Amino acid sequence: MTKNMMKFGNYHAVISYDPEIEMFRGEFVNLNGGADFYASTVEGLREEGHKSLDIFLEECQKAGIEPVKHYSGKFMVRVSSKVHEAAALLAASEGKSLNQLAEDALLAAIADSDEKYALAA
Repeated sequence: MTKNMMKFGNYHAVISYDPEIEMFRGEFVNLNGGADFYASTVEGLREEGHKSLDIFLEECQKAGIEPVKHYSGKFMVRVSSKVHEAAALLAASEGKSLNQLAEDALLAAIADSDEKYALAA
Protein backbone atom coordinates (compact mmCIF):
# COMPACT_ATOMS: atom_id res chain seq x y z
CA MET A 1 0.00 0.00 0.00
CA THR A 2 1.36 3.40 -0.84
CA LYS A 3 2.28 5.67 2.04
CA ASN A 4 -0.67 8.02 1.73
CA MET A 5 -3.45 5.62 0.72
CA MET A 6 -5.85 3.45 2.74
CA LYS A 7 -8.01 0.73 1.26
CA PHE A 8 -11.58 0.07 2.38
CA GLY A 9 -12.71 -3.03 0.49
CA ASN A 10 -12.56 -2.02 -3.18
CA TYR A 11 -12.40 1.69 -2.34
CA HIS A 12 -9.29 3.84 -1.82
CA ALA A 13 -8.80 6.97 0.23
CA VAL A 14 -5.88 9.39 0.08
CA ILE A 15 -4.61 10.31 3.54
CA SER A 16 -3.04 13.66 4.41
CA TYR A 17 -2.21 15.53 7.59
CA ASP A 18 -3.86 18.85 8.40
CA PRO A 19 -1.52 20.74 10.77
CA GLU A 20 -4.11 23.46 11.45
CA ILE A 21 -6.39 21.01 13.25
CA GLU A 22 -3.68 18.44 14.06
CA MET A 23 -5.64 15.59 12.49
CA PHE A 24 -5.36 13.23 9.58
CA ARG A 25 -7.82 13.63 6.72
CA GLY A 26 -8.96 10.88 4.42
CA GLU A 27 -10.64 11.54 1.11
CA PHE A 28 -12.09 8.76 -1.03
CA VAL A 29 -11.06 8.84 -4.68
CA ASN A 30 -12.77 7.52 -7.80
CA LEU A 31 -16.25 8.22 -6.45
CA ASN A 32 -19.08 10.14 -8.11
CA GLY A 33 -19.09 12.63 -5.25
CA GLY A 34 -17.16 13.62 -2.19
CA ALA A 35 -16.64 11.51 0.91
CA ASP A 36 -14.02 12.46 3.47
CA PHE A 37 -13.24 11.80 7.13
CA TYR A 38 -10.95 12.98 9.93
CA ALA A 39 -9.22 11.30 12.88
CA SER A 40 -6.13 11.68 15.02
CA THR A 41 -5.04 8.01 14.88
CA VAL A 42 -4.78 5.27 12.27
CA GLU A 43 -7.44 3.26 14.10
CA GLY A 44 -9.67 6.33 14.12
CA LEU A 45 -9.11 6.82 10.40
CA ARG A 46 -10.21 3.25 9.71
CA GLU A 47 -13.34 3.64 11.83
CA GLU A 48 -14.29 7.05 10.44
CA GLY A 49 -13.46 5.94 6.90
CA HIS A 50 -15.85 3.02 7.12
CA LYS A 51 -18.58 5.29 8.51
CA SER A 52 -18.06 7.90 5.79
CA LEU A 53 -18.07 5.30 3.02
CA ASP A 54 -21.17 3.56 4.39
CA ILE A 55 -23.06 6.87 4.47
CA PHE A 56 -21.90 7.77 0.95
CA LEU A 57 -22.93 4.38 -0.47
CA GLU A 58 -26.29 4.54 1.31
CA GLU A 59 -27.00 8.02 -0.10
CA CYS A 60 -26.02 6.88 -3.60
CA GLN A 61 -28.39 3.94 -3.34
CA LYS A 62 -31.25 6.21 -2.18
CA ALA A 63 -30.61 8.61 -5.07
CA GLY A 64 -30.10 5.87 -7.66
CA ILE A 65 -26.57 7.08 -8.39
CA GLU A 66 -23.70 4.78 -9.35
CA PRO A 67 -21.14 5.43 -6.56
CA VAL A 68 -18.02 4.59 -8.57
CA LYS A 69 -16.66 6.90 -11.24
CA HIS A 70 -16.25 5.24 -14.63
CA TYR A 71 -13.40 6.17 -16.95
CA SER A 72 -13.66 6.62 -20.71
CA GLY A 73 -9.99 5.98 -21.46
CA LYS A 74 -9.51 9.55 -22.65
CA PHE A 75 -7.92 12.43 -20.76
CA MET A 76 -6.05 15.62 -21.60
CA VAL A 77 -2.40 15.87 -20.63
CA ARG A 78 -0.67 19.23 -20.66
CA VAL A 79 3.11 19.29 -21.00
CA SER A 80 5.64 21.84 -22.16
CA SER A 81 6.22 22.16 -25.90
CA LYS A 82 9.72 20.72 -25.45
CA VAL A 83 8.39 17.60 -23.70
CA HIS A 84 5.70 17.27 -26.39
CA GLU A 85 8.29 17.45 -29.17
CA ALA A 86 10.68 15.02 -27.47
CA ALA A 87 7.86 12.55 -26.80
CA ALA A 88 6.65 12.76 -30.41
CA LEU A 89 10.18 12.11 -31.67
CA LEU A 90 10.63 9.18 -29.29
CA ALA A 91 7.28 7.68 -30.29
CA ALA A 92 8.13 8.02 -33.99
CA SER A 93 11.55 6.44 -33.47
CA GLU A 94 9.88 3.45 -31.77
CA GLY A 95 7.15 3.17 -34.42
CA LYS A 96 4.45 4.07 -31.91
CA SER A 97 1.77 6.68 -31.68
CA LEU A 98 2.09 9.34 -29.00
CA ASN A 99 -0.93 7.75 -27.30
CA GLN A 100 0.79 4.34 -27.20
CA LEU A 101 3.98 5.89 -25.82
CA ALA A 102 1.96 7.61 -23.08
CA GLU A 103 0.05 4.42 -22.24
CA ASP A 104 3.31 2.43 -22.05
CA ALA A 105 4.80 5.06 -19.71
CA LEU A 106 1.70 4.99 -17.49
CA LEU A 107 1.70 1.18 -17.36
CA ALA A 108 5.39 1.22 -16.39
CA ALA A 109 4.70 3.74 -13.60
CA ILE A 110 1.82 1.60 -12.30
CA ALA A 111 3.98 -1.55 -12.38
CA ASP A 112 6.76 0.26 -10.48
CA SER A 113 4.44 1.65 -7.78
CA ASP A 114 4.37 0.29 -4.23
CA GLU A 115 0.73 -0.67 -4.73
CA LYS A 116 0.02 -2.89 -7.71
CA TYR A 117 -3.25 -1.42 -8.90
CA ALA A 118 -5.40 -3.99 -10.65
CA LEU A 119 -6.16 -3.23 -14.26
CA ALA A 120 -9.71 -4.26 -15.14
CA ALA A 121 -9.98 -6.35 -18.26
